[in-house]
Order: sequence, then structure tokens, then C-alpha cells
Amino acid sequence: MLLILVVQGLVIGALGRLAVPGPNPMGLGQTIVVGIAGSFIGGLVGWALFGRRFGFLLGVLAAAGIVYLLERRRAPIR
Repeated sequence: MLLILVVQGLVIGALGRLAVPGPNPMGLGQTIVVGIAGSFIGGLVGWALFGRRFGFLLGVLAAAGIVYLLERRRAPIR
């Protein structure tokens, strides 16, 4: 069960990183954590809005949003 969660987090996190343009200097562990968080958020939104549909797609979109927010936080203010 834990292995499935890690693999799912890796896949969703990697797809989320690919959706955000530019370099994403994240390690494997951070990618997995972002993917798990995105999957959780996407699953909750999918369940609340669509009755448990589109969970994977919403998980990738949520992971991309998390990656975007992390990149914005890291970027120097101009």
C-alpha cells in the first residue's frame, strides 16, 4: 500500500513538474511529496465537485499548481 502511494506520488509529481515550464530544481523526494499532496488535493476536489471522477487529472493539475507556487516562492523579487 505504501509502495503504491509512493509510485503514484512520483508519477503525478513528475507530470506536474512537466506541466510547469522552466527548470524545476526539485529532488526525487520533493517530487514524490508534491505528487502525493497534489493527488490528495485533486482527489478531494474531484470527490466534492464531480463525485469521484477526474481524480488523476485533477491530481496532476494540483501538483502543477504546487510546483508553480514553490517556484514563485524561490524566485527572487524584482
